[in-house]
Amino acid sequence: MKQTASTGIFSKIRNTFIGDRRFYAAVFSLLLPVIVQNAISNFVNLLDNIMIGQVGTPQMSGVAIANQLIFVFFLAVFGSLSGAGIFGAQFYGAGDHDGVRYTMRFKFLTAVVISAAAITIFLICGDQLISLYLTGEGNDAERAAILVYSRDYLNIMLWGLLPFALTQVYAGTLRETGETMLPMTASVAGVITNLCLNYVLIYGKLGFPALGVEGAAIATVISRFVELAIIVVYVHRHTGRFLFVEGLYRSMGIPGGLAVDIIKKGTPLLANELMWSLGMTTLTQIFSTRGLNVVAGLNIASTITNLFNVVVFSMGTAVAVMVGQALGAGDIPGAKRTTWRLIFLSICVSIVFGGALAGLSPFIPYLYNTTDEVRMMATRFMMTSAIYMGFNAVCHSSYFAIRSGGKTFITFLFDSVYTWLILVPYTYVLTHFTTLDILVLYPVCYIVDIIKCIIGIAIVKSGYWARNMVSDKSLKDS
Repeated sequence: MKQTASTGIFSKIRNTFIGDRRFYAAVFSLLLPVIVQNAISNFVNLLDNIMIGQVGTPQMSGVAIANQLIFVFFLAVFGSLSGAGIFGAQFYGAGDHDGVRYTMRFKFLTAVVISAAAITIFLICGDQLISLYLTGEGNDAERAAILVYSRDYLNIMLWGLLPFALTQVYAGTLRETGETMLPMTASVAGVITNLCLNYVLIYGKLGFPALGVEGAAIATVISRFVELAIIVVYVHRHTGRFLFVEGLYRSMGIPGGLAVDIIKKGTPLLANELMWSLGMTTLTQIFSTRGLNVVAGLNIASTITNLFNVVVFSMGTAVAVMVGQALGAGDIPGAKRTTWRLIFLSICVSIVFGGALAGLSPFIPYLYNTTDEVRMMATRFMMTSAIYMGFNAVCHSSYFAIRSGGKTFITFLFDSVYTWLILVPYTYVLTHFTTLDILVLYPVCYIVDIIKCIIGIAIVKSGYWARNMVSDKSLKDS
């Protein structure tokens, strides 16, 4: 009897967390292009980072600070498009191409507004924002050099903000419909362009002058336009395959009720991504008060960690698409089951890649032309990231599951409010009111993410988030 009971429990656990061959085939077919795209993108970012690092530590730190600011813009774009994306995935799951078209129009208008706002802010306040990261220990000459490099890089990168945002409009909509190959192809073309131009423009090859950080920025901007051109041209030449782009720009009309619903669901997501990204940059700024070398160490560690996190972070796409489409089709139990299986898969993946990151972290910093102190800091920061990778995987998948059901205010509380009410104050107090060494301080500060992980599991388990939001939508073209 006991054996039968234990067998039943094991079978229930297996059915909850482990899918069949067809399930993993669906996950793999969806994720593979996204993983390849993100892996290549992050690998090129790594090579870009190493190329700049070979020029010098001030140049590397200047680019890192500018990218911290641009990171806020990237997340603002992601957040502003996510509300419409929730509806897009569910509309596609319900077979409603008109609904997908309206959500794409909404995204287009939003991307233009967000880009214009970001360019204005960076032009007016760029120097002041950069200076926030230059308050730590270090000599004044190095501080001034970092400011100049960061400003030069940022001013050129502004030209690439709008094409980046528009690419996300198309790529995000394609992924919501299950099409991941085209965004991957466009991204690969962009990063290859970026890599080749980096080599030519940073070091001055093939007769071009050596432009250093400015060359890196120019290469990135050109690659943004290449990526956008490929994806836009292909989609509009194959309208029979992508039915939602038929008549896309015939007007910018969006049914009023849908627009209001998207704004209601999207505003918390925009606020969340904006506040969360500001929270992450604030954490970097807080850590930077412990010295300019900390900025360089964090830059190396974050670049490498992002590469090892590619599969884990790509799982968010699988959750958003597979769970969103199941909800749109009215399969609530299937959506919940898919969520648990993807969370478990994400944990397994994080164990593998976290172990690899920990094992390689002592050797990777030697790719950079920097000091032994910076290398040692980068190694310890990477080891910390490896330890917490599993917890971050659960938080990431939980966030996308909750979001897929339209519970955007809950995601706002779970993500950015948690960051600003717990993580940022906790880190600030430990950094400014203790004498803990940065190598001890960094892992201690992130230990509170374990609490966030537990909260995420509790919310997913409640099932409160899982609902169909488009079954009652009756839309007519404006």
